[in-house]
Amino acid sequence: MAGGIKLLGKESANSLVSILLKSYNSHYYLNFKTPIDLVVAAILSAQTKDEVVNALTPKLFAKYSTAKDYAMAEPSELTKYIGSVSFAGNKASNIIKACEQIVNKYNGRVPDRMDQLVELPGIGRKTANTILINAYGKVEGIPVDTWVIKLSPRLGLSANTNPDKIEKDLMAILEKKYWGRVAYALKAHGKKLCKNVPLCSQCPVNVICPKNGVIKSV
Repeated sequence: MAGGIKLLGKESANSLVSILLKSYNSHYYLNFKTPIDLVVAAILSAQTKDEVVNALTPKLFAKYSTAKDYAMAEPSELTKYIGSVSFAGNKASNIIKACEQIVNKYNGRVPDRMDQLVELPGIGRKTANTILINAYGKVEGIPVDTWVIKLSPRLGLSANTNPDKIEKDLMAILEKKYWGRVAYALKAHGKKLCKNVPLCSQCPVNVICPKNGVIKSV
């Protein structure tokens, strides 16, 4: 028990995640074809619904296809393509600056190292993990998004609310084979069953889950 939160042991935690992965066809939720597509989509996705990003990226990716394209873009022109996302102006600026660095420091290739990715404007550790996993198949950590932050304490996987601490907790308790997909399984689970009022009676991990903080369920 940590701060009133009942934490699962390693065996139970890995069983819970294994069941969730088998229960959902979970995968990364933003559409992309190339690493630079992924960098741009990931920057756009901050505080914006996936559906909004996926709706605008086909035209955006048709207009801009390389880091150099974005680096040379006029901010006002780029903003026209991404106007439906939140903070479009700031994101356009981050995309252009990030791509300028990619062009100047990495010859136009999106870097495949954590320390290099997090130096790019608009790229934090969560996004860097996402890029490494989905663009390069490198699993060095766990992307901690809103759903991971929300569900990790409820499911007994972490007692923390800080993303970096949650990631460390998950990496310590989960087998590495689960790191690359656990975030997407938790998101799918949260959207379908583990809502503000969770549908515990339908939940595939009902018996294992400690239901931390759950006052009412269905």
